[in-house]
Amino acid sequence: MTVRFEDCLVNLLRPLGVYDLRTGAINRGELAAYGAQLDRQGEELDHTAREMNLATASDFGLERIEALLPYRPVCVTARQRREALAALLRISGDSFTPETINDTLRGCGLNARAEEGSWPGYVKVYFPDVAGIPEGFDQLRVIIEEILPSHVDITYVFWYNTWGMVGDRHLTFGRAADTGLSWYGLAIENDGYLEDIE
Repeated sequence: MTVRFEDCLVNLLRPLGVYDLRTGAINRGELAAYGAQLDRQGEELDHTAREMNLATASDFGLERIEALLPYRPVCVTARQRREALAALLRISGDSFTPETINDTLRGCGLNARAEEGSWPGYVKVYFPDVAGIPEGFDQLRVIIEEILPSHVDITYVFWYNTWGMVGDRHLTFGRAADTGLSWYGLAIENDGYLEDIE
Protein backbone atom coordinates (compact mmCIF):
# COMPACT_ATOMS: atom_id res chain seq x y z
CA MET A 1 0.00 0.00 0.00
CA THR A 2 1.37 3.41 -0.99
CA VAL A 3 1.57 6.05 1.75
CA ARG A 4 0.32 9.48 0.67
CA PHE A 5 2.20 12.56 1.84
CA GLU A 6 -1.07 14.27 2.79
CA ASP A 7 -1.70 11.55 5.37
CA CYS A 8 1.87 11.90 6.66
CA LEU A 9 1.44 15.66 7.12
CA VAL A 10 -1.90 15.21 8.90
CA ASN A 11 -0.38 12.62 11.24
CA LEU A 12 2.54 14.96 12.00
CA LEU A 13 0.28 17.93 12.86
CA ARG A 14 -2.56 16.12 14.66
CA PRO A 15 -0.74 15.84 18.06
CA LEU A 16 -0.32 19.64 18.16
CA GLY A 17 -4.09 20.03 18.40
CA VAL A 18 -4.07 23.52 16.87
CA TYR A 19 -5.17 22.72 13.31
CA ASP A 20 -8.60 21.77 12.04
CA LEU A 21 -7.65 18.62 10.11
CA ARG A 22 -11.13 17.36 9.20
CA THR A 23 -11.76 16.58 5.55
CA GLY A 24 -13.03 19.73 3.85
CA ALA A 25 -11.41 22.13 6.36
CA ILE A 26 -9.16 24.90 5.01
CA ASN A 27 -6.09 23.54 6.79
CA ARG A 28 -6.77 20.06 5.41
CA GLY A 29 -7.11 21.48 1.88
CA GLU A 30 -3.74 23.18 2.20
CA LEU A 31 -2.15 19.93 3.39
CA ALA A 32 -3.82 18.08 0.49
CA ALA A 33 -2.20 20.50 -1.99
CA TYR A 34 1.23 20.12 -0.37
CA GLY A 35 0.77 16.35 -0.19
CA ALA A 36 -0.20 16.06 -3.87
CA GLN A 37 2.91 17.97 -4.92
CA LEU A 38 5.12 15.86 -2.65
CA ASP A 39 3.51 12.69 -4.10
CA ARG A 40 4.38 13.83 -7.63
CA GLN A 41 7.95 14.61 -6.61
CA GLY A 42 8.22 11.24 -4.86
CA GLU A 43 7.11 9.47 -8.03
CA GLU A 44 9.67 11.42 -10.04
CA LEU A 45 12.41 10.48 -7.56
CA ASP A 46 11.37 6.82 -7.72
CA HIS A 47 11.51 6.94 -11.53
CA THR A 48 14.94 8.59 -11.45
CA ALA A 49 16.20 5.98 -8.97
CA ARG A 50 15.02 3.19 -11.32
CA GLU A 51 16.72 4.86 -14.29
CA MET A 52 20.01 5.24 -12.39
CA ASN A 53 20.26 1.46 -12.00
CA LEU A 54 21.15 -0.44 -15.18
CA ALA A 55 19.17 -3.47 -13.97
CA THR A 56 15.91 -1.47 -13.85
CA ALA A 57 16.44 1.36 -16.36
CA SER A 58 14.03 1.49 -19.28
CA ASP A 59 14.27 4.88 -20.99
CA PHE A 60 16.49 7.90 -20.26
CA GLY A 61 18.82 5.85 -18.03
CA LEU A 62 19.65 3.55 -20.93
CA GLU A 63 20.09 6.50 -23.27
CA ARG A 64 22.55 8.15 -20.86
CA ILE A 65 24.64 4.96 -20.60
CA GLU A 66 24.59 4.51 -24.37
CA ALA A 67 25.81 8.10 -24.77
CA LEU A 68 28.96 7.16 -22.83
CA LEU A 69 29.83 4.36 -25.26
CA PRO A 70 31.23 4.66 -28.78
CA TYR A 71 28.29 2.71 -30.28
CA ARG A 72 24.77 1.56 -29.45
CA PRO A 73 23.79 -2.11 -29.24
CA VAL A 74 21.42 -3.36 -31.92
CA CYS A 75 18.43 -4.14 -29.68
CA VAL A 76 14.66 -4.02 -29.69
CA THR A 77 13.50 -4.34 -26.08
CA ALA A 78 14.63 -2.57 -22.91
CA ARG A 79 15.67 -5.92 -21.41
CA GLN A 80 17.93 -6.64 -24.41
CA ARG A 81 19.42 -3.13 -24.16
CA ARG A 82 20.14 -3.61 -20.44
CA GLU A 83 21.86 -6.96 -21.05
CA ALA A 84 23.87 -5.61 -23.98
CA LEU A 85 25.00 -2.51 -22.08
CA ALA A 86 25.98 -4.61 -19.06
CA ALA A 87 28.13 -6.78 -21.35
CA LEU A 88 29.78 -3.73 -22.91
CA LEU A 89 30.50 -2.25 -19.49
CA ARG A 90 32.21 -5.49 -18.41
CA ILE A 91 34.88 -5.18 -21.12
CA SER A 92 38.31 -4.94 -19.57
CA GLY A 93 41.94 -5.57 -20.50
CA ASP A 94 41.59 -9.26 -19.70
CA SER A 95 38.42 -9.85 -21.75
CA PHE A 96 40.12 -11.99 -24.39
CA THR A 97 39.53 -15.58 -23.30
CA PRO A 98 36.87 -17.44 -25.33
CA GLU A 99 34.43 -17.23 -22.39
CA THR A 100 34.89 -13.51 -21.80
CA ILE A 101 34.79 -12.73 -25.52
CA ASN A 102 31.42 -14.49 -25.80
CA ASP A 103 30.17 -12.65 -22.73
CA THR A 104 31.36 -9.38 -24.23
CA LEU A 105 29.74 -10.12 -27.60
CA ARG A 106 26.39 -9.90 -25.83
CA GLY A 107 27.08 -6.17 -26.01
CA CYS A 108 26.03 -6.35 -29.66
CA GLY A 109 22.45 -6.71 -28.54
CA LEU A 110 22.06 -10.01 -30.38
CA ASN A 111 23.19 -13.49 -29.42
CA ALA A 112 26.54 -13.60 -31.18
CA ARG A 113 28.99 -16.40 -30.39
CA ALA A 114 32.68 -16.70 -31.20
CA GLU A 115 34.64 -19.91 -31.58
CA GLU A 116 38.36 -20.30 -31.96
CA GLY A 117 39.32 -21.28 -35.46
CA SER A 118 41.47 -24.17 -36.57
CA TRP A 119 44.64 -22.04 -36.40
CA PRO A 120 45.82 -19.30 -33.98
CA GLY A 121 44.50 -15.79 -34.47
CA TYR A 122 41.36 -16.96 -36.26
CA VAL A 123 37.80 -16.69 -34.90
CA LYS A 124 34.41 -17.69 -36.30
CA VAL A 125 31.46 -15.53 -35.23
CA TYR A 126 27.96 -16.86 -35.67
CA PHE A 127 24.42 -15.91 -34.66
CA PRO A 128 22.66 -19.07 -33.41
CA ASP A 129 19.23 -17.46 -32.94
CA VAL A 130 18.97 -15.81 -36.37
CA ALA A 131 18.72 -17.59 -39.69
CA GLY A 132 20.42 -15.73 -42.49
CA ILE A 133 22.15 -12.40 -42.10
CA PRO A 134 20.88 -10.57 -38.98
CA GLU A 135 19.07 -7.27 -39.37
CA GLY A 136 21.49 -4.40 -38.78
CA PHE A 137 24.48 -6.64 -39.57
CA ASP A 138 26.62 -3.71 -40.79
CA GLN A 139 26.26 -2.05 -37.38
CA LEU A 140 26.79 -5.39 -35.59
CA ARG A 141 29.95 -5.98 -37.60
CA VAL A 142 31.40 -2.63 -36.51
CA ILE A 143 30.68 -3.41 -32.86
CA ILE A 144 32.06 -6.97 -33.07
CA GLU A 145 35.25 -5.82 -34.77
CA GLU A 146 35.67 -3.13 -32.13
CA ILE A 147 35.21 -5.66 -29.31
CA LEU A 148 37.45 -8.43 -30.63
CA PRO A 149 41.23 -7.92 -30.57
CA SER A 150 42.49 -6.22 -33.72
CA HIS A 151 44.99 -8.99 -34.54
CA VAL A 152 42.24 -11.62 -34.79
CA ASP A 153 41.01 -12.66 -38.24
CA ILE A 154 37.18 -12.87 -38.10
CA THR A 155 34.94 -15.01 -40.30
CA TYR A 156 31.18 -14.54 -39.97
CA VAL A 157 29.10 -17.71 -40.24
CA PHE A 158 25.40 -17.59 -41.17
CA TRP A 159 23.02 -20.51 -41.24
CA TYR A 160 20.00 -21.24 -43.42
CA ASN A 161 17.48 -24.04 -43.74
CA THR A 162 17.07 -26.01 -46.91
CA TRP A 163 13.67 -27.26 -48.07
CA GLY A 164 14.97 -30.77 -47.55
CA MET A 165 15.52 -30.01 -43.86
CA VAL A 166 12.02 -28.53 -43.58
CA GLY A 167 10.64 -31.66 -45.25
CA ASP A 168 12.59 -33.92 -42.85
CA ARG A 169 11.03 -32.16 -39.86
CA HIS A 170 7.44 -31.97 -41.13
CA LEU A 171 7.21 -34.92 -43.61
CA THR A 172 4.29 -33.34 -45.50
CA PHE A 173 3.33 -29.82 -46.48
CA GLY A 174 0.01 -30.37 -44.68
CA ARG A 175 1.79 -30.99 -41.37
CA ALA A 176 4.06 -28.02 -42.07
CA ALA A 177 0.98 -25.84 -42.66
CA ASP A 178 -0.42 -27.01 -39.29
CA THR A 179 2.50 -25.32 -37.52
CA GLY A 180 1.05 -21.92 -38.49
CA LEU A 181 4.43 -20.73 -39.80
CA SER A 182 4.70 -18.72 -43.00
CA TRP A 183 6.90 -19.96 -45.86
CA TYR A 184 9.65 -17.72 -44.54
CA GLY A 185 9.04 -18.99 -40.99
CA LEU A 186 9.45 -22.58 -42.17
CA ALA A 187 12.61 -21.65 -44.04
CA ILE A 188 14.33 -20.19 -40.97
CA GLU A 189 13.03 -22.63 -38.34
CA ASN A 190 15.62 -24.75 -36.45
CA ASP A 191 19.08 -25.61 -37.79
CA GLY A 192 20.21 -25.22 -41.36
CA TYR A 193 23.24 -25.13 -43.57
CA LEU A 194 26.10 -22.72 -42.95
CA GLU A 195 27.62 -20.00 -45.08
CA ASP A 196 30.92 -18.30 -44.21
CA ILE A 197 31.88 -14.77 -45.18
CA GLU A 198 34.99 -12.84 -44.28
